[in-house]
Amino acid sequence: MKGFCRDCLTQAKAEARRCGACGSPRLLRHDELDVLSIAHIDCDAFYASVEKRDNPALRDKPVIVGGAERGVVSTACYIARISGVKSAMPMFKAKALCPEAVIVRPNMAKYAKAAKEVRLLMEEVTPLVQPVSIDEAFLDLSGTQRLHGASPAQVLARLIMRIEKEVGVTASVGLSHNKFLAKLASDMQKPRGFSVIGKAETLQLLASRPVGSIWGVVKAMQEKLERRGITMIGQLQKMERDDLARQFGSMGFRLYHLSRGEDLRVVETHDEAKSISAENTFFEDLSDYQLLEKELWPLCQRVSRRAKKDGLCGCTITLKLKTNDFASRTRAVSVADGTNQAHEIFEAGKALLKAECGHARFRLIGIGLSRLVDASVVSQTALDATFAARSKAEAAMDKIRDKFGSAAVDRGIRFKKV
Repeated sequence: MKGFCRDCLTQAKAEARRCGACGSPRLLRHDELDVLSIAHIDCDAFYASVEKRDNPALRDKPVIVGGAERGVVSTACYIARISGVKSAMPMFKAKALCPEAVIVRPNMAKYAKAAKEVRLLMEEVTPLVQPVSIDEAFLDLSGTQRLHGASPAQVLARLIMRIEKEVGVTASVGLSHNKFLAKLASDMQKPRGFSVIGKAETLQLLASRPVGSIWGVVKAMQEKLERRGITMIGQLQKMERDDLARQFGSMGFRLYHLSRGEDLRVVETHDEAKSISAENTFFEDLSDYQLLEKELWPLCQRVSRRAKKDGLCGCTITLKLKTNDFASRTRAVSVADGTNQAHEIFEAGKALLKAECGHARFRLIGIGLSRLVDASVVSQTALDATFAARSKAEAAMDKIRDKFGSAAVDRGIRFKKV
């Protein structure tokens, strides 16, 4: 079985438990190690890792990165995770599980800088890098062996060492023959993991895993499958494609192919945005419409400015609310010609908000644009005089903000007494 040491890249001797050159136990072995080339790299507890890098006093302490009492956990280090703390968990619950944790407010500028450094290192080994989020990406290293004088697996091991040394954070790697399996592999041995899934073992490995391991099978879908007695991927492997399609629609085709480890998606370097959104979690639950309306306006501005910057308009405006018992509500309306105007997003959001007020208290509000289209092709013929005047005023306000800052000018809604 082919293999090498992940710490010094020396070829591993058969059956050896430690590297003969450096003594490290981190030996990587697999029969298909020299032929697999699709990888998924995921930084380990990224935000918390950056904070520990910048403050060595936190190294051996449980660290939670997130908002205040009313916020949620953005990232928890692996020490905190031992106590049950998870990402997206309400902060009050995380504190109860791990009262000794050090709580750090997020510093997105710092994390973005570190993420950019990681991305640049990735792009040095292959131009085919597809970011998935700020701290993870797919890489296709097909055809790079002659360039690097090493197999993709060895190149990835060298890359991870560079990320740890030069950026100061650790990452885990999944290597396989497609994106679905590479992503699955990267989660198998965190932190500082390097897992491989070859073609020969794909069916057997998947068969023993729960259906929730399949990309796209969210909690609701998992429960739907469980109601039909389907809990393991091996059960899906025994079902016919047409039967799955009849029961689950287009999702049935995905279940059929992914349960067999079949994924034809390629690593794409430019993944177009599917939506633009902004949200805010309150320090106290709100039920009053006027207070919620006041919180909605700056979010509409943020979405509008990002859409304009990207040259996009959205044909669907979606309002997101989360109640004080953490139940989520989403309400949407279509815009015939598409928009990126803050005032139009706001007017649509207000109408959706009014219908939800009076029956619940809310801890979060958000607004977003989806069904994005190029702003240059959006029709302007339907604009009435009032809309045109508002758009002109908004453009003038954007120029002032660009020159003097986002707080330089605003609508009266921000200053209205409630």
